[in-house]
Amino acid sequence: MKTVLGYLRPHAPRVAVGVTVKFTAAVLELLLPLLLAHIIDDCVPLRDISAIRRAGGLMLLMAFGAAFCNITANRMAAWVSMDMTRQLRRDLYRRTLFLSQAQIDRFSASSLVSRLTNDTYHVHQMFDKIQRGGIRAPMLVLGGLVLTFFRAPPLALVQLAVCSATFFTIWMVTRQGIPRYTGAQEAVDTIVRVIRENASGVRVVKALTCQGRERDRFAAASQSARQAEEAAGQIMAAANPLSDFLLNLGLVLVVLAGALLVDRGRMASGQIVAFLSYFTLIQTATLGLAKLFVKFSKGVASARRIEEVLLIPEDQLAQLSRPEDAGGPELGMENVSFSYLGVEKDLDGAGFSLNKGEMLGILGPTGAGKTTLVSLLLRLYDAEAGVVWVSGQNVSTLSREMLRGRFGAVFQNEALLNDSVYENISFLRNIPREDVISAAKTAQAWDFIEALPEGLDTRLDIRGANLSGGQRQRLLIARALAAHPGILILDSADSALDYRTAAALHTAIRRDCPHVTLAVISERVASLRESDRILVLEDGVITAQGSHSQLLKTCRRYQRMAELQMGGLE
Repeated sequence: MKTVLGYLRPHAPRVAVGVTVKFTAAVLELLLPLLLAHIIDDCVPLRDISAIRRAGGLMLLMAFGAAFCNITANRMAAWVSMDMTRQLRRDLYRRTLFLSQAQIDRFSASSLVSRLTNDTYHVHQMFDKIQRGGIRAPMLVLGGLVLTFFRAPPLALVQLAVCSATFFTIWMVTRQGIPRYTGAQEAVDTIVRVIRENASGVRVVKALTCQGRERDRFAAASQSARQAEEAAGQIMAAANPLSDFLLNLGLVLVVLAGALLVDRGRMASGQIVAFLSYFTLIQTATLGLAKLFVKFSKGVASARRIEEVLLIPEDQLAQLSRPEDAGGPELGMENVSFSYLGVEKDLDGAGFSLNKGEMLGILGPTGAGKTTLVSLLLRLYDAEAGVVWVSGQNVSTLSREMLRGRFGAVFQNEALLNDSVYENISFLRNIPREDVISAAKTAQAWDFIEALPEGLDTRLDIRGANLSGGQRQRLLIARALAAHPGILILDSADSALDYRTAAALHTAIRRDCPHVTLAVISERVASLRESDRILVLEDGVITAQGSHSQLLKTCRRYQRMAELQMGGLE
């Protein structure tokens, strides 16, 4: 909680003013029963109408003053909690952007979305309610107890015992509720994951007529979340009834004791009315605290989940460059191994080198380790063993900005923005329109962009739903080319293109970007045949490497793929 509480520090002056205003309102509310007792005990017996009017007018003025102070303080509390949550959500989002891929995998994308939305909402509610009721209610309870002790110690002792039992009950309930609300938030993560998967794969779900199965899957996730929330709610639901019971029991005891004291002449009737007013104030404040603790339980559980992200150590820091790190290949690996789960090697003993301006082809069946190899070049993950070279340096000596600023990359299943074609290619980088047009021409996308109703200013639907698969891929390639990268990675970027368009694309890239080092993952031998070096991967191992002509002579797998795709050996 310390980290989240730190977001209140910049608002300390406003919070202090709010506390002062709330304190003033509480004092005004606590004085009202005293004036009422004065009217009943002093003014009414003397039939002093003017004194009754003066005291009544003062009570009315104090009631309006308390209401005004409470409204003002509540508005200040709302502003503080909203601004604090805005800053918290901003920092959480920024921290999420800089998580390493391994850290994102550890949290899961759905959990990160839930923490940015649901958890920040609960933290907002917690701080808002604490500022509103967490200040006023304790003041009313403590102030009421102090005043009643001065006026009727025996009744005050009864009230104190009831309040102590109530607060102990609330504390016990809250202690059990916080871990259960943490479990409920984790169940919400699962619902978010199912929704994201269905939203991104809606076409596949419909094409395979899996709507019923997905409804059942969502219903199961929703049921689990309901059960987790119910388990937490059953614990927290006991707070209000137990508080009501204790406070009503206390009220009965106070009325009985007060009646005996009045009957014996040890207490005036006005005093018992004032005492009952104080008891009502304290009862209302205590019930408010019981409700506040429900918000507090949810807020603490959410704050802990947020702090897990904010406080996670920064990963993949750049190490100090050593002399032996300089002078390596433009792209390369030396005996590199990596495993996602730490059980089986997803890449084992990989090694190759590529000079600046050359083309690397990566070929292999599904699950062979092609995308893993590229991910290590980009340092989305750190190799467990070996050295990865980029631009002549060990990637561990380069900062993320320096390393990834040299790359342009197109991965599988990348999303397009619900924005103009220009913004989708520029991708919030303010790239000049001339460069965007040039990149679109190289990516073989300019012809269909020109045919759109508003050209570059045509707005795309969510995930580019108003474009074909091939058009989306060409826009993504244009996005990668627009910033003039030194190294371009195309991960199955021509899978939705016909052979003629794919061939024209590769020819245009080599023509328009002659100094760009190119790494291409493809299942098409024709897309890789011009590569200076082709890697053939199988089960995470580079089984063969060389040029197209060399592999046709030495690699049986490559020969079979060339025969199947190109109709025979050259």
